[in-house]
Amino acid sequence: MPKMKSNSSAKKRFKLTGTGKIKRKHAFKRHILTKKDTDRKRHLTASGLVHESDEFRVKRMLCVA
Repeated sequence: MPKMKSNSSAKKRFKLTGTGKIKRKHAFKRHILTKKDTDRKRHLTASGLVHESDEFRVKRMLCVA
């Protein structure tokens, strides 16, 4: 049986926390920042968590589940 391969793009985008949750970055902070409010840009800087309903799919891409 061949080895399981984790999804390379998922490896770059997600990190596992110590408790088993998945950390992610917010979208919409790459370009066209002049029209966005300062508060909005500041909140997009912080990392977020993957929603419970998507955790299984992301863990499967990372070969964790």
